[in-house]
Amino acid sequence: MVSFGARRAALGGALLCFALAACTPTVQVAAPKEPITINLNVKLDAEVRVKIEEQAAKDIQENPDVF
Repeated sequence: MVSFGARRAALGGALLCFALAACTPTVQVAAPKEPITINLNVKLDAEVRVKIEEQAAKDIQENPDVF
């Protein structure tokens, strides 16, 4: 027959194993809920500036007396 102290130690060991298993960290990888947006304002501003500079050069060549 197993003594009361041995049962108590076995029960304590089992509880310790369950407690350690419950405290293990977990890592979860999930997709974002909102879509990823990329701001392209810089490209659009540069494109508009090039078009305006080309038009200004063309206007100056056509009308040299403006300035």
